[in-house]
Amino acid sequence: MTKTVTLLVALLFAVSVAWAADKEVQGKVKGWDAAAGMVTLEDGTTLSVPASVTERGDIKEGVMVKVSYEEKDGQKVVSKMEVTPAKP
Repeated sequence: MTKTVTLLVALLFAVSVAWAADKEVQGKVKGWDAAAGMVTLEDGTTLSVPASVTERGDIKEGVMVKVSYEEKDGQKVVSKMEVTPAKP
């Protein structure tokens, strides 16, 4: 019985950790509001980019981004971002 309970607790912990993991999205930037820290991708995804994300200065319309984010209070909040310049 003890082994079953231990296994169940370990399984629940693993599932909760996986559920809390960052999600990812990538796409081309359609709009960037630096004052509000909000970026919109061409597919309509809107992301909040906190000041702690150092790549904020590289965000411009037309660049490609790959983003890891967390859902917080109904917003997608960026935790990590890679920016690829737009091709001419």
